[in-house]
Amino acid sequence: MEVPILLAILAVALVLFVTQLVRTEVTALGIIVALALFGILTPEEALSGFSSPATLTVAAMLVLSVGLERTGVVEFGARLLSRGKASGWRGLMLLLALPTVLFSAFMNNTPVVALMIPVALALARRRELAPSRVLLPISYFSILGGTCTLLGTSTNILVDALYRKEGGPGFGIFDFAPMGLCFLAVGGTYVLLVGPKLLPDRAALSELLAVQAPGRFVTEVVLRAGSRYVGKELEKAFPADRDVTVLEVVRDEQPIIGPARTMVLEENDVLYVESTASTLGHLFADPDIERGTAVADDDRVVLHALLAGDLDGNQNEVLEALEAGNETEKTTRVELHMAEAVLTPNSRFKGRRVRELGLSRKYGVQVLALRRLGRQHQYQLRNLRLQSGDVLLVQGEPAALRLIHEEGDFLLVEGVDRQMTIPQKAPLALGILAAVVLLASFGVAPIVLLALAGVGAMIATRCLDVRDVVRAIDSEVILLLAGTIPLGLAISRLGLADRAAESLIATLGGGNPWLLIGAVYLLTSVTTELLSNNATAVLLTPVVLGMAAQLGVDPKPLLIAVAFGASASFSTPIGYQTNTLVLGPGGYRFADYLRIGVPLNLLLAIAATVLIPLFWPL
Repeated sequence: MEVPILLAILAVALVLFVTQLVRTEVTALGIIVALALFGILTPEEALSGFSSPATLTVAAMLVLSVGLERTGVVEFGARLLSRGKASGWRGLMLLLALPTVLFSAFMNNTPVVALMIPVALALARRRELAPSRVLLPISYFSILGGTCTLLGTSTNILVDALYRKEGGPGFGIFDFAPMGLCFLAVGGTYVLLVGPKLLPDRAALSELLAVQAPGRFVTEVVLRAGSRYVGKELEKAFPADRDVTVLEVVRDEQPIIGPARTMVLEENDVLYVESTASTLGHLFADPDIERGTAVADDDRVVLHALLAGDLDGNQNEVLEALEAGNETEKTTRVELHMAEAVLTPNSRFKGRRVRELGLSRKYGVQVLALRRLGRQHQYQLRNLRLQSGDVLLVQGEPAALRLIHEEGDFLLVEGVDRQMTIPQKAPLALGILAAVVLLASFGVAPIVLLALAGVGAMIATRCLDVRDVVRAIDSEVILLLAGTIPLGLAISRLGLADRAAESLIATLGGGNPWLLIGAVYLLTSVTTELLSNNATAVLLTPVVLGMAAQLGVDPKPLLIAVAFGASASFSTPIGYQTNTLVLGPGGYRFADYLRIGVPLNLLLAIAATVLIPLFWPL
């Protein structure tokens, strides 16, 4: 009876992980409770994921990564390298790849990419390149860099811990390096060769709506039903003498950037127009024009009031001032900037409606637009539930925008000024991480103890405070590990792993190591695009250990195939956190990942099939 129950738990968990009907954390906690309540595991065993060396090591490495981030090590190194001169797109990508790969090899990839995004955008803007031309390659380079060491990705740490739990010797810090460097060479070459042909060319949301000149503003207007503008060509609706520049038209939530002057306007078209405050005031008074609005928590705020710097004042007075052309007094009261705020993968706001964020109440920041999978959303903006990778176009004072960035729920990739300074605590943070790596490489103590000691040293030397430590713990990753590790234990204990191993051996045979390695790698790679990398590793590690036991071979080659197959996720924006992080700022769509990532996944599958048996013979 236990096996059918476990299969049901596994099936429900997989469906919930793939569909995201509920948060990952909820699914993970449900797995723990179900395993204990149905008697498949004892309560202590069901809770063992929380005390697993893998969970503790990943948590500690997340904190150490934030220590390097908070002390400015990564950003300083990236910006220092960005001063170098690089000609052409490939030269720029090599310049960005170097710090990305280096830091990703020894710390969590997500903060590395988060800090590299503003650097990449600044360099791309200097070379007149769209963000979509540079951001996805950075995510790919961070993934490839993370495969080079045990500490580079939580997947490697997890596979190592599960291997040790089954009595294996585990992996050293640099055991993954030979294969990782080959992956980096193959994958990096692919990106540099095909990137210019396959990467899309899309402008950033903030660039589309950026203020064009001093004293001029950009806002949103909507053509009402029955408007006299409907059916007219753009040049006739807004002739040159009106001093109104139409920057973009959004029709059915599809943006048309730099629309042709002969374009015929349609009902409910959204126009982003640029002009002086007085001209916009007269435009707002037009009965055929619906004024654009922004989200201020549960209220709607008229956009021209935001532009006039009167967030708390009487909007009618602001409108009168705009219509009278009296813009001096109010526009100089406050300096408002627009910025792109990307919802981070571990944000506490994930799943909340825009109107529930409280950005206006807490920070005086309003939401102007949202972009998801390459589409700009304005209609019913308040009721949209946020997803990882969503980009909010927000407006507020610079200090408020910086505060939102520092809170960690949003990554502000545009609109936040950053200073290039040598961080005072940077040498300490680097020294602590170097000590952890060095001592672990010599086997002085288990990596979990060394990583926890490193966290303590970060706090003791004030590289981090306790609040930073709490924020660094990614609840989704930690609870996912805590829930799936006991699931893997149950699968192994009830013999499901052995049955799966027998089926694979019967299908593939055991005599051809290349076929066996290739099949395991492909199975892992496909699964990780649907689930997370860690969930895939937990489910497949017991299976490959069972295969190795039945064939009487060294399990390391098969475990390496699982570790690399689970990490090398390039074909979807949901398979890996860094892919999600660049989704919004780059304006990418799901099809972009498939077009670029599928060939890369296949290429690396071939490389793994050939190279793993050479480095680790079966």
